[in-house]
Amino acid sequence: MPVQSLQNTDVIVLQHAPHPLLPFLQSQSQTTLTRLYQRPSSCLSIFRLLGPIERQLIMNLLWLESALSAATMSAWVLPEGKNAYDSALSVMTGLHIAQNSTVKLALNPTFKSSLRQAITGGGNTGSFGVPADKDSKRQSANIENLDAYALERWETILHYMVSSGQGQNPAKPSQGVLYLLQRSGLMNNAHGAVLQITSSGFQFLLHSPHDQLWNLLLQYLHMAEERQMDLVEVLSFLFMLSTMDLGRVRQIQYDCEYSTEPLSETQKAMLEDLRDYGLVWQRKTSSKRFSPTRLATTLTSSSPPLPSSHSTGGSRTADGTGAVALSSGAAQQGFIVLETNYRIYAYTDNPLQTAVLNLFITMKYRFPNLVVGMLTRESVRKALGNGISADQIISYLTTHAHPQMRKNNPLLPVTVQDQIRLWELERNRLKSAEGYLYKDFASQADYEYVLAYAKQLDVVLWENAAKRCFFGTLEGHANVRGFIERRTESV
Repeated sequence: MPVQSLQNTDVIVLQHAPHPLLPFLQSQSQTTLTRLYQRPSSCLSIFRLLGPIERQLIMNLLWLESALSAATMSAWVLPEGKNAYDSALSVMTGLHIAQNSTVKLALNPTFKSSLRQAITGGGNTGSFGVPADKDSKRQSANIENLDAYALERWETILHYMVSSGQGQNPAKPSQGVLYLLQRSGLMNNAHGAVLQITSSGFQFLLHSPHDQLWNLLLQYLHMAEERQMDLVEVLSFLFMLSTMDLGRVRQIQYDCEYSTEPLSETQKAMLEDLRDYGLVWQRKTSSKRFSPTRLATTLTSSSPPLPSSHSTGGSRTADGTGAVALSSGAAQQGFIVLETNYRIYAYTDNPLQTAVLNLFITMKYRFPNLVVGMLTRESVRKALGNGISADQIISYLTTHAHPQMRKNNPLLPVTVQDQIRLWELERNRLKSAEGYLYKDFASQADYEYVLAYAKQLDVVLWENAAKRCFFGTLEGHANVRGFIERRTESV
């Protein structure tokens, strides 16, 4: 392993953000991870999620039949790469991929064996899925159909998040999806029976589809135990899906449908949930075959999980396999123009993007590919009331700014940013709380005595010495009242 290779990798790893699944895996027991590593597809998927230095260390240890001296390995590392090297070893040890030893370095034997099998092939474990028997009577879904299905399911979830509670009636996801959105804290029903988006939910919309999907899947994993689902089976099925082939390629008429027969009971139960999220397509619920969508096959890769659904200034292009993919220009294309008079022009016909804007602007006009609106005190206060902060509004406008706007410095007008924050401060200057007002004390001494006792309990919210009154919390009322009654009886 050349020294220069580690030095270059060190530069890369500083820019590599750890995958959100890794901390969850590190929190699991060694027994759980060892069971997971018995599946080659799981080992390959976890290998993909690791950073470049971790991957390089694994590949250098993978084909060694005996442990390597830790001193020998560290001698290959330049001084400036020492911190990155130690961090990589810490990640591998936390995942029980590498054995925790300061003398010898070696991979977990189970992980090593499975990853070797994933790379070289062989075995009949069905870890990468078992292809269904070819059915000449039925035509399997092609890539375009799978993309359309995944996009429709995923945008149904996002559109419901931004439109529910706004006087609209969007298509409603399944009860399982709604429960997951509540458990994730992305929506709540604090203002009534109707679910509404929360501050965390709005922040969720700012993330990429890949991060959004893993945000929900992590919550799904946390719920596995209470649903009496085997966590290893849940994880291994997600990893299996991420290594499967996508759809039917027209040129070679190759069907990529997989059989449900080898799946465990836990994994068969997961199919219903994953259909609701758009990760899996089945012709009908009782079908004994299924096809993963692009949302599933890109879970552990850096490829975009969704095609473009509507034009936002970009275009859609077909890749070599016939799949509709989002071009790099369209993926980075902004669509919002904000003027100093608080007027917003959004060049989009995407109903989801329009619904997001409707959370914090007042709509004025809608054209086939243009939405015009205003940032007003009322619209921003409505957003603040739904838990959306001023910084999140500014962040959304910055993230989706039109390329023409990006020529400005600063990007957004300072006066508009300041006014949004002032509206937030205006709303937050008063706070309401339930409690009791204590007044009409017989003397100043009585007032001060009771007030001192209430302050010891830390239940005083407001006081006015001139009028001999103070306001206490609802929880502290019983203690303060009891103290006043005891003092009155003693007098």
